[in-house]
Amino acid sequence: MVEIAPFKGISYNKEKISVLDDVMSPPYDIISPTMQQSLYDKHPHNYVRLILGKQFEDDTPNNNRYTRAKQQLDAMMKEVILQPSEKPAIYPYKITYSVDGTDRVMHGFFVLLKLDPSYELVKAHERTLSKPKADRLNLMRACHANLEPIQLLYIDKKDSIRAVIDRQVDEPMITVKGYDGFSHSLWKLDDEQVISQIADQLKDKLLFIADGHHRYQTAINYAEEMKKKTGDTNEKAPFNYRMVILVNMFDKGLAILPTHRFIKKSDVDLDNLMKRLNEFFTVEEKIISEGTRDYERLSHQIKQDIASAKKHKFALYTKHRYYVLTLKDEQSMDTFAEDRSSTWRTLDVSILHKIVLEHLMGITQDNLEDHVSYTRVDEEALKHVDDGTYDLSILMNATKIEELKAVADAGEHMPQKSTYFLPKMLSGLVMYSMDIP
Repeated sequence: MVEIAPFKGISYNKEKISVLDDVMSPPYDIISPTMQQSLYDKHPHNYVRLILGKQFEDDTPNNNRYTRAKQQLDAMMKEVILQPSEKPAIYPYKITYSVDGTDRVMHGFFVLLKLDPSYELVKAHERTLSKPKADRLNLMRACHANLEPIQLLYIDKKDSIRAVIDRQVDEPMITVKGYDGFSHSLWKLDDEQVISQIADQLKDKLLFIADGHHRYQTAINYAEEMKKKTGDTNEKAPFNYRMVILVNMFDKGLAILPTHRFIKKSDVDLDNLMKRLNEFFTVEEKIISEGTRDYERLSHQIKQDIASAKKHKFALYTKHRYYVLTLKDEQSMDTFAEDRSSTWRTLDVSILHKIVLEHLMGITQDNLEDHVSYTRVDEEALKHVDDGTYDLSILMNATKIEELKAVADAGEHMPQKSTYFLPKMLSGLVMYSMDIP
């Protein structure tokens, strides 16, 4: 049974921070070094100092980005720059934004979710990587808090939970413009009967992780660690819960964008790779005019070239040209993933990883982190190959939400970075401290 709970959310004190926009932050995993510095410069209490503090050459086990995050958090609480809610509550959340010329509104709510280590009630669709889990675990150990939410989806075709919430809210407690230019609004709902009604509607549902696979597994690891450390086996212990945002899978404000792959592998023989690709794909070479570096226009053209409702198409980009790859036969995947479901075998991301990366380029699960990086920005997928940062890039189409559900239902995992949900949650709106009863 899915169990949720309200909590005393900690948020910025509007009497202390005159412009809340200045202290908000993107999620930690999309913050570049340049963006990190910009956020540091923007405000001395910007949330980035908690979720992704700077690292220095003279860092030690007793003085590092995690210990400094704890010191910053304690200082902000002491100075009442951050303050907890007086009563446990859930926090309805709306993001108003535009994508591809269409205006959208995503509806969700912050709540505590009882952890499900077995993944029977909470379904994951992506594998996790070791480095991000270690990083987030160290931060949780230091701060004893959930500083950022995990986004999960539930199925509510009638949207009845949102109807209950909408009847209770009027003016938001916070409205800010995020780094993305989107409008983020947060409410507080502390009516115990209404919260109980929502909890009752959720208890028999399955949840699907949309964003935050690493953070969810980290929360499970932390809970196990705390049980051993403290001897506390109480299922209601604070570490057995995780702050999440729940969103209806059918919410019209949700969008999924593709995540493109960068390849760093200097020994790739492009001519030989093209010959081998021909065994599985129809390969169409596209020459780029010398001096043409309008990346917005070029990425738009490439996206048009690979757009397809039924075929499996990719674009392999290298300097001065790109190749449109169209899979010849889905049954090719039977050889490489016979132990997988038909849904998994026919995912674009599975075809890419199994045939192109593993079989043809020798990039396996064991060395993936050494050779593959990711971007959600179409133009970056081209620019950073041209400037020599990476050897190749592969542009993809987005995973469909029904594919995500089917894979998660089957208990399978997509390759890493298979989905990129929009809009991204804003960090700094509300947090959960396990030290506040």
